[in-house]
Amino acid sequence: ADYVVTEAGFGADLGAEKFLNIKCRKTGLEPSCAVVVATVRALKLHGNADPKNLAQEDLKAVTEGLPNLMRHIENLSKFGIPTVVALNRFPTDTENEISKVQEVCKEMGVNAILAEHWKSGGKGASKLAEIVIETIENNDSELKFLYDDKDKPELKIKKIAKEIYRAESVNFSPTATKKLSEISKLGFDDFPVCMAKTQYSFST
Repeated sequence: ADYVVTEAGFGADLGAEKFLNIKCRKTGLEPSCAVVVATVRALKLHGNADPKNLAQEDLKAVTEGLPNLMRHIENLSKFGIPTVVALNRFPTDTENEISKVQEVCKEMGVNAILAEHWKSGGKGASKLAEIVIETIENNDSELKFLYDDKDKPELKIKKIAKEIYRAESVNFSPTATKKLSEISKLGFDDFPVCMAKTQYSFST
C-alpha cells in the first residue's frame, strides 16, 4: 500500500507516547505523520461547559478547552512528526466554533480539517486524506525518541512524566524504589517504560 494508517491508542499522551517510544523503537517503524482526532464537544467539556448544554454555541468553553488539544500537538512535535488535526463534526457544532479551533491550530502551524465521514462516508473524509498526504509529501519526518535506551528507568519515568504530562517533579515510594532496584539487578535497565495514567491525564 502507498499509505498505511494505524490507531496508536487513546490520546497523544497515552497511546501515541507508547506507540512511538515503545513500538516504533522495537520495530523500526517511523511514522510520516500523526493525526490527532478532536471534537468541538470534547473541547467544550475541557472548557468546563455544562454537559447538558453541549448543543448550544459556547465559544468561551471552546477557547478554554483548546489548551488540551494544543498540549497534544506540542507533545507530538517533540517526536519530530508533522501533525494534522481531524475535527470530527457533530451536527450541533457551529461554524464559529469550528472556525475557532481551526484558527488556533493554524497559529500552531497545524491544519485542522473538518471530517464528516459519519454523514458522508469516504467522501466526508477525503479532504482529511488529501491534507495528510500533502503533509507527508511536504514535510520531513525524523522520529526522535523521548529517552535513550541507556537512560536509567528512573530517568525514563521522569522524562515521560515531565515532558508529556508536564509534572513538576516525580517522587518514588519505597516500594517503587525497591522494584526499580530489582529491575536493574535483573539487567532490564535498557527496556522502555510502559506508563499508566489516571483518567485525568494532564487535564487537571
